[in-house]
Amino acid sequence: MKFGKVDRPDLIDLSLPEDHPNLADVLQSGAGKDPLKIFVGCAKWNRQELKNFYPRGTKEELPYYSSQFNCIELNATFYRIFPVKQYNDWYHMVPDTFKFFPKVVQNVSHLRRLNDMAYPALENFLLATAGFEDKLGTIFLQMHPNFGPKNWDRVVRLVDYWPKEFPLALEFRHTDWFNDEYVANELYNLLEEKNIANILVDTAGRRDIMHMRLTNNEAFVRFVGANHKSDYDRLEEWVERLRHWHTLGLTNIHFFIHQNMELESPLLAAFFIKKINEKFRINLNVPKTLTGNIN
Repeated sequence: MKFGKVDRPDLIDLSLPEDHPNLADVLQSGAGKDPLKIFVGCAKWNRQELKNFYPRGTKEELPYYSSQFNCIELNATFYRIFPVKQYNDWYHMVPDTFKFFPKVVQNVSHLRRLNDMAYPALENFLLATAGFEDKLGTIFLQMHPNFGPKNWDRVVRLVDYWPKEFPLALEFRHTDWFNDEYVANELYNLLEEKNIANILVDTAGRRDIMHMRLTNNEAFVRFVGANHKSDYDRLEEWVERLRHWHTLGLTNIHFFIHQNMELESPLLAAFFIKKINEKFRINLNVPKTLTGNIN
């Protein structure tokens, strides 16, 4: 993921902002209703990019990946809608406890930008994605960085249309969604009303969109490492913050780790899961890595 990439991450304050004032109220409203569920994964299972992850001789990538992680942020679905059979094949390659978190196809978000012509593509996407059945996690829709609040009516139409059978998370990258207080509150209230997750993106070059505002009982976090030693400190800070949110009532944690050089993603993920296990006193599988140190 190139989004937010910087040449000198050591010159940037990468600490997490304070919680949004309304975050505690959102979490407390749903406290105690569900058991804690934590899913941690990478964005892809491609062997070429994750070359330090797969043991020599691995023939099938997804079955091995799913033996190490309990989920995948499925970015491949952003580029095209796969044949229905492909979703069924993927379904049967992974354990019963594994979840897919697919990204909405770009025809909807980037090419058609939620206009009238986006909806046939969205319907086709949802019909195919339904093939994940009980292994479907939250679907996420990422808008283009230049998709700003002037498109408010399109956002309202989307969330009114969205079928409640499919959990949804939205990612906005235009700074005016968050830095104009009136616009931000309108957006947050809309997402809360529709029980839609507000994605948090932690990347070095876009601290202006670190809003730290949840809109339901789901922390959907897309963490982008900087291929720098500070990545580990940042992940430890996330563990502390998520633990705090859990004390406030958070029960759904969906955390996906990216890198500008993706081959390091499994190493960072293993470090993060180890720290999550320690802090939450749980026993998520810690992925095996072929290189590096996760202590």
